[in-house]
Amino acid sequence: MVLAFSIALIVFSLLLMLLVLMHKGKGGGLSDMFGGGMQSSVGGSSVAERNLDRITLIIGLLWFACIVVLGLLMKTNS
Repeated sequence: MVLAFSIALIVFSLLLMLLVLMHKGKGGGLSDMFGGGMQSSVGGSSVAERNLDRITLIIGLLWFACIVVLGLLMKTNS
């Protein structure tokens, strides 16, 4: 059981990293200091961006639940 949740945690971690990197930058970082933030203020959020936000939120919640269950399993096994 611990092995299954460990594998699930690794998969969810990789998916979460990929999904976060797919998000469009909102500005306020180093790119704005050098003039890169001008074009990002024009458009609104599209359907694809909202779906990406939802998928990221769901994977993040599954990742968190996996950590909690894995912690409880390790606590009861020792």
